[in-house]
Amino acid sequence: MPTQDHPAAANAFVADDAHAHWHDQALWFIRAKRDKCAHGLAEWEELRELAAQIKQHTVAHLGDYLEQFERNATRLGAVVHWARDAAEHNAIILRLLQERRVRRMVKSKSMLTEECGLNPFLEQHGIEVTDTDLGEWIVQLRHEHPSHIVLPAIHIKKEDVGELFHRELGTAKGATDPAYLTEAARHRLREKFLAAEAGLTGVNFGIAETGGFVVCTNEGNSDLGTSLPPIHIASMGIEKLVPRLDDMAVFLRLLARSATGQPITAYSTHYHGPRPGCELHIVLVDNGRTTLLASEEFRNSLRCIRCGACLNTCPVYRRSGGHSYGVSVAGPIGSIVNPSRDPATHRSLPFACTLCGSCADVCPVKIDLPNQLLTWRQRIAELGLLKPSKRRLMHFAGAVLSRPLLYNVAGGVGRAALRWAPRWLVYNRFNPWGRQREMPLPPKETFRQWHSRQSRDDKPSSS
Repeated sequence: MPTQDHPAAANAFVADDAHAHWHDQALWFIRAKRDKCAHGLAEWEELRELAAQIKQHTVAHLGDYLEQFERNATRLGAVVHWARDAAEHNAIILRLLQERRVRRMVKSKSMLTEECGLNPFLEQHGIEVTDTDLGEWIVQLRHEHPSHIVLPAIHIKKEDVGELFHRELGTAKGATDPAYLTEAARHRLREKFLAAEAGLTGVNFGIAETGGFVVCTNEGNSDLGTSLPPIHIASMGIEKLVPRLDDMAVFLRLLARSATGQPITAYSTHYHGPRPGCELHIVLVDNGRTTLLASEEFRNSLRCIRCGACLNTCPVYRRSGGHSYGVSVAGPIGSIVNPSRDPATHRSLPFACTLCGSCADVCPVKIDLPNQLLTWRQRIAELGLLKPSKRRLMHFAGAVLSRPLLYNVAGGVGRAALRWAPRWLVYNRFNPWGRQREMPLPPKETFRQWHSRQSRDDKPSSS
């Protein structure tokens, strides 16, 4: 797999300045809704702490809870399959569909299948797969991957959707009314639901105590996709477990508020065994998760409930778009989990971060994302995967920061440059960096000067 260079991939997105700012504002709007919802609950921080403890306990006893889940799911009539990696996951699903002569499948709410590349794999074997979440269907029609784990088409404007639907569905040319476009999508997707011979969903939460699982949607597409076909396949990452049914009272209050700024998802559907006369297959997928489990530094990233809050607040993600990461799970959490699978391919992702800490502030399960990203930077350097230009820059920065005299001289030169250098050196047509930034005014005095003056002023006078 070729190396994914985030800065290079982000260039095209950033080049369209108006679109980049629109994307930034759209995600910040969701972040603001999240804050309003969170502030409306006096017990919000207590819920976050409790959720973090539940998930940490689950991760610490993951093997036991997985076995308990399998026993209880089997008792309810489900068939549980285990997949070590993406290839095994895809092979299991293909075998299930081929044995039942399935040629048409509808799919909903599964970023795990995006991670495993299931759609193109099944299509290569003659099976039609239709994503029924509206956003995921839009990006599927555009032959793209989702750019966000909750808002898969957040990078696409309604004008672009109108053109797409005119081309694919025959809607009126130039139509941009969301209600009209949604109605057109609903009619076409209803045909897909009625013709489907199998339905696949992701899993938001698996419940070890009962052997059931929960899928959360706002469109009801998961319910329809599993109610009409006789076969339901659920793809579930092994980290999605919680110990007890009662734990859902905590996570359902956190998930929607963190993801989209709403009190609860419109549909939170519990599946406990197959419908009478039908089949339920649950595919439990590792695909690098036990690698994270074995790592003390990155283990608690397995707490993630895929709410997308860290993406909505991340200044790098908001300004560079999800496709620049080249992975199914982008943003801060993606910059941790993807290097764990292949550090060479994803070596640039831990550096797609300002270390501002906003992601940790909004995470509903209190993952220490900035610390893990910083640790990954160190690990990338130790593995010798830093680009030569970055190594030289780090070597220069280390030399300056480790020598007080050199640091003072460099600070003085930098402040003088900010104060006296001609603006055209930074703000010119040959420097795209300067077009989107305004250099700060230098302080009138340095911290050392301020501290020295304060020390003199605070010194007691001799009597």
